[in-house]
Amino acid sequence: MAFDFEMIKKVYASFPINVEAARKVTGRALTLTEKILYAHLWQGEPTKQYDKGKSYVDFAPDRVTMQDATAQMALLQFMQAGRDRVAVPSTVHCDHLIMAKDNSKEDLSRAVHESSEVFDFLASVSNKYGIGFWKPGAGIIHQVMLENYAFPGGMMIGTDSHTVNAGGLGMIAIGVGGADACDVMAGLPWELKFPKLIGVKLKGKLSGWTAPKDVILKVAGILTVKGGTGAVVEYFGEGAEAMSCTGKATICNMGAEVGATTSIFGYDESMSRYLKATGREDVAFLADGIREHLIADEDVYANPEAYFDQVIELDLSELEPHLNGPFTPDLATPISRMRETALANGWPLKVDIGLLGSCTNSSYEDIARSASLAKQITEKKLKTKAEFAINPGSEQVRFTVQKDGYLDIFDQIGAKVFANACGPCIGMWDRVGSEKQEKNTIVHSFNRNFAKRNDGNPNTYAFVGSPEIVTALAIAGDLGFNPLTDTLTNEDGIAVKLDEPSGFELPPNGFAVEDAGYQAPAEDGRDVQVLVSPTSNRLQVLDPFPAWEGTDLKGLTLLIKAKGKCTTDHISMAGPWLKFRGHLDNISNNMLIGAVNYFNEKTDKVKNALTGDYGTVPGTQRAYKAAQIGTVVIGDENYGEGSSREHAAMEPRHLGVRAILVKSFARIHETNLKKQGMLALTFNDKTDYDKVLEDDKIDIIGLTTFTPGEPLTVVLHHADGSVDIITVNHTYNQQQIEWFKAGGALNIIRRQFTAN
Repeated sequence: MAFDFEMIKKVYASFPINVEAARKVTGRALTLTEKILYAHLWQGEPTKQYDKGKSYVDFAPDRVTMQDATAQMALLQFMQAGRDRVAVPSTVHCDHLIMAKDNSKEDLSRAVHESSEVFDFLASVSNKYGIGFWKPGAGIIHQVMLENYAFPGGMMIGTDSHTVNAGGLGMIAIGVGGADACDVMAGLPWELKFPKLIGVKLKGKLSGWTAPKDVILKVAGILTVKGGTGAVVEYFGEGAEAMSCTGKATICNMGAEVGATTSIFGYDESMSRYLKATGREDVAFLADGIREHLIADEDVYANPEAYFDQVIELDLSELEPHLNGPFTPDLATPISRMRETALANGWPLKVDIGLLGSCTNSSYEDIARSASLAKQITEKKLKTKAEFAINPGSEQVRFTVQKDGYLDIFDQIGAKVFANACGPCIGMWDRVGSEKQEKNTIVHSFNRNFAKRNDGNPNTYAFVGSPEIVTALAIAGDLGFNPLTDTLTNEDGIAVKLDEPSGFELPPNGFAVEDAGYQAPAEDGRDVQVLVSPTSNRLQVLDPFPAWEGTDLKGLTLLIKAKGKCTTDHISMAGPWLKFRGHLDNISNNMLIGAVNYFNEKTDKVKNALTGDYGTVPGTQRAYKAAQIGTVVIGDENYGEGSSREHAAMEPRHLGVRAILVKSFARIHETNLKKQGMLALTFNDKTDYDKVLEDDKIDIIGLTTFTPGEPLTVVLHHADGSVDIITVNHTYNQQQIEWFKAGGALNIIRRQFTAN
């Protein structure tokens, strides 16, 4: 039986009632997204219609999920909330702190030894507060969620931007910061601006070399990294129904790369098959009983333009395999044009390594189809030209593909099988030679490919593709190889062509596993001691941030004016810094070290207004903090895109930055800043970005009358005595303004529980 089955029964019992009430208050048919959102209102049954892109709405998510890197800060915050137990089902998954280097056994052993303090903390805090704990090696959070917890029509939030993976099983699943997770675990409503809707109609059917990954690679090319911001992407059509559940999850997973709030597919037979294959026949039975409510209404599919803010139509029968990159996940190139495009741009054609797996593409089907190509190496007397490595998504998948012989096939071609963890996808990859920073090309089935993302080398050109294309390019060792048309020369000097990939959607003999890696919490955790050493350099109990002083902010200093793309990786890098995710002061030493300074085109080198010298961003900011000087960070478009990591918001807050002023924000990062009591502001006129000078002193005026919908004023005092007065906007509602005044949302939660 499924985890938390009684909760799922309760959701399904009220679902039809809430959907019908939503139809009445809206007076029209409903998309699937709207059905699930209206069925999860904090107030219960819907009583009014909400405006897409405008209304802030309180929701009641069914569950919370956290990975080890973000869970540390989320649970350190939850420990201050005054609760004895989490209010909704919650889980922690240890997948981020395992460095890929040698092989799964040695890498896992090393990680358990090096991060034992963090794993012990997470195990103990989970045990105390009623949280399910998945041990190191159990698998990647999103694959484990899909296999065990996701259910059609449910709502989940998770402290990782790729929580959206569960949309492949018909769930509204949204990435958030730890403070949002803390709210929900504490039994409070979760606030979200009611999203806009993007509909993607899929015609035809995938075949041959084209895979579900190619759908989202194409969509990313259409929408770009910010085109989905503030919207849910809902897929429908015959092409959607013909796709596997895990294929749908791949598409939803990478929806994070277009900035979408989440992505979702309607319930169908592939989801029912997947639920049954993963031991959740009981959930499939319940879902079948309300199937009509777990898809959009008929008129939505018949007239999508009347219900979606944007409609994209793709014919899967004509879709070509794509590669996206380098350095951004939305630069989409059809495989047939990759050679000419690479040559025109100077991208290295030699492929050094192909990487398969991650939370995006590590299902049984993915590995089976990839193995069907790897098997041809021996059969056709070929040799693999590039290295090859695999990160299985879960112990259940790993155990099953080993039992079914697929890992033996990969072993025969010399592939490395890393631990069931994120590894190279998030920079946890001890890649030999990367310190030389040589120009090279890699291909992977992951989701992100920002500079230095995978191996720390800024000259690694990373391209995102399907597992099938990644495998073919690793065999050929050539970025320009098109397996649909090109041949390879084998050991006998004969030109041979790779056969199209094939593989089972689900294991014919069923999934199997000896130890999935799950640890249930104590029934009563009140006597459980949470393990945090006061002398630790990995964990640090949090102190509350100070409340707003009640005045306008004047005489602030510019810390950095960031130029161009500034993702959460630029603001708070992962890789080796992951070890400090539970220690706010230590990890703050990576604050904005990847951001490009507008004034000198360098990273981690900014002018210190106190000395006139140039120094590191964190070091300079610590000097300002010691001198009690508040600062401002200026940014470009889509500031904070990428992962959900709230450290990118907490570090500036901790070190004394008072405001982030940018052209536009990525959704999760803007929310994270608000939660921590920071000012998140945008230029009313984006050209005002150009008016900010290196030696400016900055005033923020209007805070004493801070009001929803009312702009604030920023005064730029230039070194030559001149002044620029500019208007800046914000999206704070009244509750969020109270977060700012209190010094952070957690201060309000603590106050409420203390009062009770």
